[in-house]
Amino acid sequence: MLNICELAAIAQEKAQVLGVHKFDLSGSSVDESSVEVDRGAPKQMEASNRSSVTVRVWNANDQVGIASTTDIDPLGLEIALKTAQEASIFGITEHVPDFSPEAKIELPERANEIFPQVPISDLLERLVKAEQHLIEAHPAIVGVPYNGLSQRDVERFYIHSDGARRYETGSFNSISLYTKTDEPGKKPRGAGAFRVSRRLEELDIDGCLQETIDKTISHLDYQKIQTGKYTVVFSPKAFLSLLGAFSNLFNAQSILDKQSLSTPDSLGSQLASPQLSLCDDILHPSYVGQSLFDGEGTPTRRVELIEKGILKSFLHSAGTAKRMSAQPTGHANMGSKITVSPHFYHVFQGERIDRSYNLADAENVVLIDALKALHAGVKSLQGSFSLPFDGWLVQKGVRTSIESATVAGDFREVLKSLLYVEPEAHVTPRGVCPYIWVEGLSITGE
Repeated sequence: MLNICELAAIAQEKAQVLGVHKFDLSGSSVDESSVEVDRGAPKQMEASNRSSVTVRVWNANDQVGIASTTDIDPLGLEIALKTAQEASIFGITEHVPDFSPEAKIELPERANEIFPQVPISDLLERLVKAEQHLIEAHPAIVGVPYNGLSQRDVERFYIHSDGARRYETGSFNSISLYTKTDEPGKKPRGAGAFRVSRRLEELDIDGCLQETIDKTISHLDYQKIQTGKYTVVFSPKAFLSLLGAFSNLFNAQSILDKQSLSTPDSLGSQLASPQLSLCDDILHPSYVGQSLFDGEGTPTRRVELIEKGILKSFLHSAGTAKRMSAQPTGHANMGSKITVSPHFYHVFQGERIDRSYNLADAENVVLIDALKALHAGVKSLQGSFSLPFDGWLVQKGVRTSIESATVAGDFREVLKSLLYVEPEAHVTPRGVCPYIWVEGLSITGE
């Protein structure tokens, strides 16, 4: 394990030798092993121990140079500091980044737990059993082409020359499964599931298996869908995928770069239906990847983004917060430049309506389970999307798999035309979200 005090002392010593008076370091160390299988045999087995550190140095003219290294040892840190010092000559002179004003704020106490990893042979044995279980679950399932089981220990740190010291650790385990079917006269179908946990013993492999089996079987008897306007119900996973594709709405760096659907004056505007409330909450108790600080050492927190449809906040780094007269929110990533990104969305019901909707008695409703090709079908600066999906046509509780179709619309209109935000939330790896009902979306059949 890293010794944060020793690392800071080495960095300070090397900086003094080089004549560097102001610097910071942000980095991580990852110990990971993972396996993939193919019909009971190992397909890929990997084990790695890797480190990454980003170093910033400010020169006498307050220009910043940035360098990175994979060596967390005295020589590696010295070379990185020297490289960043030399690069600072070419640093920008406008909107120069600085230490976060919150980098030295005391963090809440939390146990830094690293759980023992199991031998990679144990991972292989568990994944082989999972694959076999899926293939035996139904005659139509002929393989599990995409699968993986991994365990990872992560150490993160942040240090700066004015005394900031941040350190945390965490263990994560995950499993992913995706099936393939083959039936005479029918198109191949597939479905998948994903689970993550802190300990391998807590990883819900059985739940992942059952979800994969249920979804796969439900897609075997598929039908074409007629092109038209439909009431669409997004699963939590699907809605969070769409929300993530348009995250520039809340990204302060994107706004300043004029690469966002929002502007600095958008705060306080009616962005969505009053039924919708949204926050970014990396500290949510259901989130396995909780972190107490970001890449600049700023404490993380729950950030209210939408309250009953009103846009309340943006996500900030220290630099964007300074330029927009706001407070940093703990969403900065340190790299060749500082970027801003969301952590873990929490979507929930805002203003309640008198009427409720239920899939058990709904008619002619499209339930979208997963959106595909978001890299190609989303125009994030226009707000539009046209995406293929996996889903069902629902008639009074009866679900019929849709053979092939796309859903299209404008994301801002989707937010404003929400028909119903269900009260029950569901935990996914990307966030917490209920099922979301939207009226009048365009569905194009094959």
